[in-house]
Amino acid sequence: MRRLLTAAIAATALMLGGCGGSGTETGADTKPTASAGAAAGTFPATAGGVTLDKRPEKIVSLAPTATEMLFAIDAGKQVAAVDDQSNYPADAPKSDLSGFKPNAEAIAAKNPDLVVLSDDLNKIVEQLTKLKIPVLVTPAAKTLDDSYRQITELGTLTGHPAEATALVEQMKTQIDKIVKSVPARTAELTYYYELDPTFFTVTSKTFVGSVFTMFGLKNVADGAKTDYPQLSQEALIAADPDMVFLADSKCCAQSPDTVAKRKGWAGIAAVKNKQVVALDDDIASRWGPRVVDLVQSVADAVAKAP
Repeated sequence: MRRLLTAAIAATALMLGGCGGSGTETGADTKPTASAGAAAGTFPATAGGVTLDKRPEKIVSLAPTATEMLFAIDAGKQVAAVDDQSNYPADAPKSDLSGFKPNAEAIAAKNPDLVVLSDDLNKIVEQLTKLKIPVLVTPAAKTLDDSYRQITELGTLTGHPAEATALVEQMKTQIDKIVKSVPARTAELTYYYELDPTFFTVTSKTFVGSVFTMFGLKNVADGAKTDYPQLSQEALIAADPDMVFLADSKCCAQSPDTVAKRKGWAGIAAVKNKQVVALDDDIASRWGPRVVDLVQSVADAVAKAP
């Protein structure tokens, strides 16, 4: 369901946690192990403004990122259905439910005891609340701390607080290790992060931008009036980024070869020095456990940069 984005669609796609497609992962498949004897969670439980009297056993996730979080904290067996864009893990119970155009009747038909959304589209929270269905909204993260908080909230509400805590600690440890493994540079590197071939991008104020900031990279889009601006081809050529990261390799078949063939791009530093990096679209647009893989991809690219 990925397509060329307008500014609104670009932001919405990221808020909903990315669109469909399969991907390859590295360390994301390794589940954290809760410490022996850790509490399994008590109810009533409150988190994210939601209170549940008992552990939910029929969860509906309408956000790919939330789906990944739920399975990563070992709450997968409690998930009854996920939206049509939740493609990871492979055994997630995918349905025809839409997170972009949620339908209260279709959701209620699944008899959920908890619904997880990334955004309150079409006043869906109000509609589900009237049906006495608990709803947790997990907005697009702006920082890693936002991601950690959402994992913790899901752990509390699903009865897996220890697993959630273990996952957060594992992510923090892995990310810290990856960032520290990249040698400091004497000269600052600039980069352009591509959402689609019409040059929609992100600034450093976004979640993705915060990942690149950890490596001291300078975003050529910073200073734009919106966090998801559309740049002109002329502006990008003039900016001459040292690195280009493609988050549209699957949706739009972009690659180092297609970028090199763009008019005027052959002279850009990133193209000349072979520093155009194709990312997995889904991993690049979600702020769940696999953000570790995104951090690793950036680290690998920076370490190889001249």
